[in-house]
Amino acid sequence: MSNTPNLLFIMSDDHAAHAISAYGSRINQTPHLDRIAAGGVRMDAAFCTNSICTPSRAAILTGTYNHVNGVTTLDTPLDNSQWTFVEALRESGWQTALFGKWHLGHTEQSQPSQFERWRVLPGQGHYHNPVFVDSEKGIDEVGGYVTDLITDDCLDWLSSRKQDAPFALFCHHKAPHRHWEPDAKHFSMYEDVEIPYPDSFRDDLAGRAEVIQSVKMHMMDLDPVQDLKATVPEGLSQEEEINWRYQRYIKDYLRVVASIDDNVGRLLDYLDEEGLADNTIVVYTSDQGFFLGDHGWFDKRLMYEESLSMPLLIRYPAAIDATQVCDDIVVNVDFGPTLLEFCGLDIPEHVQGRSFVSQIAGSPADDWPVSMYYRYWMHNDASHACPAHFGVRTKTHKLICYYNDPLDQPGANGPVSPVEWELFDLLADPLEVHNLYGEAESAGLVAMLKNELARLQAEVGDTVPAGVELVE
Repeated sequence: MSNTPNLLFIMSDDHAAHAISAYGSRINQTPHLDRIAAGGVRMDAAFCTNSICTPSRAAILTGTYNHVNGVTTLDTPLDNSQWTFVEALRESGWQTALFGKWHLGHTEQSQPSQFERWRVLPGQGHYHNPVFVDSEKGIDEVGGYVTDLITDDCLDWLSSRKQDAPFALFCHHKAPHRHWEPDAKHFSMYEDVEIPYPDSFRDDLAGRAEVIQSVKMHMMDLDPVQDLKATVPEGLSQEEEINWRYQRYIKDYLRVVASIDDNVGRLLDYLDEEGLADNTIVVYTSDQGFFLGDHGWFDKRLMYEESLSMPLLIRYPAAIDATQVCDDIVVNVDFGPTLLEFCGLDIPEHVQGRSFVSQIAGSPADDWPVSMYYRYWMHNDASHACPAHFGVRTKTHKLICYYNDPLDQPGANGPVSPVEWELFDLLADPLEVHNLYGEAESAGLVAMLKNELARLQAEVGDTVPAGVELVE
């Protein structure tokens, strides 16, 4: 198996694509992540099927949608008896290891037992002096910074691996998940710099669904002590305080991303030094996107672009030409099938994702999907008040249905309708500030998108939520 590719799969938590300079970020520079993009392909339309950590991770591993793998919310762990693409690699001779964030449960039935070696954070884990759950040592507390420590574990394992078999190493970073705590090296980055504000930072959400206007993800919803590590200065107007909160938030977010970038550089340098770069598939992604002040928000969950979009950079010199950009729609259930095809392995029939090797290897399929299906189950969670919703995104439009159960979900102006809709023209309105739903000239478009939504639901085997009518 000497010609079989290795795999280095690097995943962060809540890293928005628009905080990566390879994606044209206005606020950040990520030179080492950019090395991956420069040597391979940048996927410009990679999306999660459910923008929350545990469900997205389950979808990536199993290649199935959350209503199939059963991981619909943060509180539903992954049953590790399910097939994963890691299992396929391990059974075919790959050495498999996982270091970092698991976040799919830690009971015997949900721990990462399909990896032959693993060392993971319990739950969210800590940025400083974290505790790990180790497949060999049990509970282990280590001094240091979590991003450095996870990378140390990866490099140690690589150095001690068997030389006569390919490896599949999964490096899963905690950062940049809330609450953001930089390391000493990056603590003072941006100290005297004002980070640019997003174009939609002052979005008043007019015309959007009532439940969207009432979500608790605004700058004023950040906790000054835990999130901002400071006391709000006295005498600020509300607008000044919102600006102050954004600067505190975004600077710490970018500081923890800087540590990720440095540590990705360490891994890439190791591959270069050991002569492994040409035969190693390197993937960088995150479990979903994140609002970086867009629409005045932080966090994720919603089907708006900044939350829906996943960064996805793939380098594999043996099969992917350098400096490519692909705007075909791919979703997280497609990741596993793609990696299996690159590794020459079969994709089981039950897997719902589809390999996109053809889309990036010079022979694109004529029947590649031009739309994707999304569903978020965690209705009105106490901390963020995000509504349950589902929807369809095409290359040009997005239709979202918020199904509000219980029906007394509080809105900005009192109880809301049991079902609300939003429609966006992504070409004319890329910031998603103008809801076209209900406008007479949009009726035909709405009908077409509802039909497409119904088709996608049937295709993936999901059901229409109670109270929602897709066929008018």
